Amino acid sequence: MNTKRLVQTVACMFVSATLLAAGYVIGTHHAVAPASMAATTSTTAPGDKAGPRSGRKVLYWHDPMVPNQHFDKPGKSPFMDMQLQPVYADEGGNNNGVHIDPGLQQDLGIRYATVHRRDTAEGFDAIGTTQFDESQADVVQSRVNGYIDRLYASAPMQRIARGAPIASLFVPDWLAPQEEYLSLKHGGMDDALLQASRARMRAMSIPDGVIASLDRTGHAQTHIVLTSPENGVVSELNVRDGAMVTPGQTLAKIAGLSTLWLIVEIPESLALDARPGMRVDATFSGDPTRHFTGRIREILPGISTTSRTLQARLEIDNADGRLTPGMLMRVHVSGATAVPRLLVPSEAVITTGKRSLVIVRNSDGRLQPATVTIGHDVGNETEVLSGLNDGDSVVASGQFLIDSEASLKSVLPRIEGASAARAMSASGAMGSMTGTAADAATASGAASASATAAAPTYDTIGKVEQITPTGMTFSHQPVPALGWPAMTMSFNKPAPNAFARVKVGDTVHFVFKQSDDGYQLTKVEPAGGAK
Repeated sequence: MNTKRLVQTVACMFVSATLLAAGYVIGTHHAVAPASMAATTSTTAPGDKAGPRSGRKVLYWHDPMVPNQHFDKPGKSPFMDMQLQPVYADEGGNNNGVHIDPGLQQDLGIRYATVHRRDTAEGFDAIGTTQFDESQADVVQSRVNGYIDRLYASAPMQRIARGAPIASLFVPDWLAPQEEYLSLKHGGMDDALLQASRARMRAMSIPDGVIASLDRTGHAQTHIVLTSPENGVVSELNVRDGAMVTPGQTLAKIAGLSTLWLIVEIPESLALDARPGMRVDATFSGDPTRHFTGRIREILPGISTTSRTLQARLEIDNADGRLTPGMLMRVHVSGATAVPRLLVPSEAVITTGKRSLVIVRNSDGRLQPATVTIGHDVGNETEVLSGLNDGDSVVASGQFLIDSEASLKSVLPRIEGASAARAMSASGAMGSMTGTAADAATASGAASASATAAAPTYDTIGKVEQITPTGMTFSHQPVPALGWPAMTMSFNKPAPNAFARVKVGDTVHFVFKQSDDGYQLTKVEPAGGAK
């Protein structure tokens, strides 16, 4: 019986020793693997630039929040409380290039266009207005002292026909020379005296018609009717009934309507491109089917100090009389010869006020913002002077281009943040759970790009570390929409007394948005009452 117990005891001790040995071997194996991996990660020399485990080539390290600053070795970011992240060669050396899933591109309604070069006539679009042709204006003046006996033209801008009466003048000074002429004629004087009397009447501006009527009727005339010299409009009327007039006084001004001036307002930036002789195609804004053509006759000197425009003048035909002065015209001014231009759809150009950009699709399918210098508009296309090449593919339309300012300040940083999250996941610097969260953040940020482009706001939970009159500092959780990992970061306050109830050490849920001065808080509230 004792022997049997002794055997059982020895067997149990042997099994226990075996299990301990096995546990030791297994534990040693699992302990060596992480240590070896850690050693591999930590001993990777900056000069080798090889990624851990995968052997991928690292181009540089950077802080995803400050992507333009590059570092040649890993370490802690000088900008944020986080580690620098690697950028691999197979992800593209340009930190602005991002990849969007084709399915997501379809959901966003992204459409592409090809940059192309086309021969177009040198020209530009402008605005013009019609005016009276001053070169064809006539004035009606008095050559004698007299009185307005009757005024037929009642008001300015009245239409008048050629030969229509304007005013009837009573001229008392005409009576004496006419009576003298009749006396000489009835007295049988010789022709020399009669000719001298006629010359005197002509010198007093008595018309030949009145003198001929005097010979024919034998009655002196002291009234004269002034008539319109052409069809047009009484553009000026300077007298009224009963008014006294003097020699050289302008009674009325008649402006013709058979031709009009078109005054083209050329922006100051295009002033050097305008030259006499350029062809003009004008369209009446009230009826786009009506076109009027002509050539610039002259460039008026001087830039308007109010509108900052240069004026060009040309004549347009108005034989049918349907145009009147003051009408607005849409004008296209084109040169005589065509020149090759690099063109993109105008809707593809994002103008921020300081620069112009387009979103270019690279050969690997990535999207990258490119700064361009734009020229004139050619129809629905815009000339590109620099920044693009013939054949480049650019984003022509998409929901994230609805508002250019929003797309530059919120959508592109969010997409770039998602790209940085993918880079952090690939580098192995984050754990498997963090890598999964980064991948989820990438998908979440890209999927929400369309919905938040108009009014982008972001939220997360964090602990209040510091409060100043201008901002708050949080140790916050990741922000998937921006691809941010957990970090400590400062945010601006909308006002010095904003969020007065929040104290240092509180755990809060806060909402923020991007502004010109950084990220600004819009809401800070307790996170479930936790401290």
